[in-house]
Amino acid sequence: MDRLRAWVDGQFSNICEEFFHFLRFKTISTDPAYLSEHSRCTAWLDSLFREMKFKVETIETSGLPLFYAENLEAGKNVPTVLVYGHYDVQPVDPIDLWKSDPFEPTVRNGNVYARGALDDKGQIFFAAMAARTLLAVDGKLPVNLKFCIEGEEENGSKGLSEGLGLLKQKLGADYLLVVDCGLPDADTPAIDLGGRGIVAMEISLRGSKEDLHSGLFGGVAYNPNRALAELIAECWDEDGRVAVPHFYDDVIEPSEEEKKEFAKAYGKGHAKEAGIAAFSAEQGLSLMEANWFRPTFEINGISGGYTGAGFKTVIPAQAQAKISCRLVPNQDPKKISRQVADFLKAKVKKGIDLEVKVHQGARSFRGKADSLLAKAVAGAYEEIFQKPCLKILSGGSIPIVADLQDAIGAEVVGMGYGLASDNIHAPNEHFGLDRFKKGILTVARALQKMRDSR
Repeated sequence: MDRLRAWVDGQFSNICEEFFHFLRFKTISTDPAYLSEHSRCTAWLDSLFREMKFKVETIETSGLPLFYAENLEAGKNVPTVLVYGHYDVQPVDPIDLWKSDPFEPTVRNGNVYARGALDDKGQIFFAAMAARTLLAVDGKLPVNLKFCIEGEEENGSKGLSEGLGLLKQKLGADYLLVVDCGLPDADTPAIDLGGRGIVAMEISLRGSKEDLHSGLFGGVAYNPNRALAELIAECWDEDGRVAVPHFYDDVIEPSEEEKKEFAKAYGKGHAKEAGIAAFSAEQGLSLMEANWFRPTFEINGISGGYTGAGFKTVIPAQAQAKISCRLVPNQDPKKISRQVADFLKAKVKKGIDLEVKVHQGARSFRGKADSLLAKAVAGAYEEIFQKPCLKILSGGSIPIVADLQDAIGAEVVGMGYGLASDNIHAPNEHFGLDRFKKGILTVARALQKMRDSR
């Protein structure tokens, strides 16, 4: 560890310059206006990994380009690790809430502020720098190492998902390291052993051909905004459970031992940091259980009628809502989306036309705490923090991981240095440079430990 730390400390200013260059690419995967940025970014990654003795390839997919790199010089008698992450980022809206340009990295109080600073450019980059550190310090990598860095994780991983059948041999590995996770707090090391799945839907309710005057038609026309509000209110019962029939049928209940083990690491301060005062957990469940072991039904956006400055007295022709369900192991996104759509269609006010659009879903994933990779990452964390490494789950989703895990037959572990207060997906996203450095050291030491444990 001392040798690794000494090299990283000596090179850290140069590493940060390269990291900041990476952050300047405007790789927003949900906006077609930024398509050229993805090609520029993968070309830059190509150059970066070539300098580190990796064989590289930019793979065109049905969606956005996938960057792939491999160094298999460690030989056949050591494990192969596939590192997964993504170079695409979320949109920056609302731009007026940013304190600095989201694509011009700015350091304030030891944090770098930029879109993607943490999610996931910062984390996939510290994994890349771990490889560079090992090559500089040891002269070679301790294991065979592959990188799969996709360009549309924030948009459903369409290209990688559809191409897995052809790519699974290339991506094949013994272990899958997902560097897109976080910690309970800045002082507590933890390996991530799973994330929830997801299915996203859009619903649209129409009540008339066009907007209506709310005086001429008030009391006559049933307002789609009202229909939407009443429909949404039907989606939970008085105990906070999702009211969709059979929604929980496939949920596997955690054991008391599991609940006790994971409760040690649940970030109790997250709600306070976010300013949350009202809670929605099902009656009788802890916040940890609700966030890590239970599925959810959430309204992510509602629109309808006039919302601009001043007032416009209309009964809107349409009202819309965006819905997402986070899923737990054994739940099928397609099955859940059908159940939700059927429920909404059965409950909507008669005379209101309802349209349901289902977006691509993803399954939950789980890893094993006793795998060689999990023990190596935990051990590296413990050397960094000088305290025991805990086990966590994630309430969030990384859409492709379950399918990728199945395709290559690898044991999966998630790791990272993100905090709930880092504003991922929000204005002023940031990443502490001290944690960025720890990320480099943790991945490098974990890979060494995998070699030494055999």
